[in-house]
Amino acid sequence: MMCPRGDILYIGDFMNRIKLPATYQEQIDILKQRGCIIENEKECERILANIGYYRLSAYFLPYKQNNERYITGTKFKSIYQIYEFDRKLRSVVFGAIEIIEINLRSIFSYYHSMKYGSLGYLEPGSFNNKHNVGRFKTNLEREINNNKKVLFVKHHINKYNGNFPLWVIIELFTFGMLSYFYNDLKTADKKSVAALLDANYHNLVSWMRCCTDLRNICAHYGRLYYRIYSAAPSGLNMTERESRGFWGAIMVVKSLFPSKEIWNNEFLTEIEALFSEYNEEIDLKHLAFPEDWRTLLKK
Repeated sequence: MMCPRGDILYIGDFMNRIKLPATYQEQIDILKQRGCIIENEKECERILANIGYYRLSAYFLPYKQNNERYITGTKFKSIYQIYEFDRKLRSVVFGAIEIIEINLRSIFSYYHSMKYGSLGYLEPGSFNNKHNVGRFKTNLEREINNNKKVLFVKHHINKYNGNFPLWVIIELFTFGMLSYFYNDLKTADKKSVAALLDANYHNLVSWMRCCTDLRNICAHYGRLYYRIYSAAPSGLNMTERESRGFWGAIMVVKSLFPSKEIWNNEFLTEIEALFSEYNEEIDLKHLAFPEDWRTLLKK
């Protein structure tokens, strides 16, 4: 039931106080009441209109005190700059994950199809006992149906009666499906594939889980800055705080990245330039970065 501003909504036997919408001016007033310094209200309104108060409010979290007010000196302009840093960082990271994902698809499909055949991925015997055949095939059918108008999908439906060699169907895998695919391999196969990536197979399972989460955050424009990540990578020499922060996530990306040259000459260069550009606004602690991060990130 819709109620006037300030009233309470009653839903069944429960009483829930729902926040009501606020105008841009009211949002600005809330920020000012909490101690945020706004030097240009017109510019502030433009930013709130473009981004949304709720999304931007997450970047105020490091500056929020127990009394809901912000730390003295908190400027709206600085918070917006941190948001911009995060937006650009997300774009760079997503580009690196794209290279990782394509590399994993290539390695997985080549190894598995050479050992078990073009359609071996449909056979339970090519996986471990934990492999859920029904769920796996349901996921495949979903992706085929979602992409049925894509040219190569239509081609295999019409010409090959819907049969897809692994190296074709794997192009439809999400990163999560790639992760489950690897995790469901037999132990000997996990070890062989991990060796191709110069990794321990236990760690590779962990890294792919972390990379899946990171990719999903990037794909949905989530916040990387000042975030506690749900999965911590194994096999990397770092503190618990670092492993649960962006530092742990970026070290996983480094570990899975297939090209030393591209990493050092392109990706790392972009990261260093981004950190330099926003040096005055960002705080390494909010990313769980160590002081010697430049040295540690180099391949």
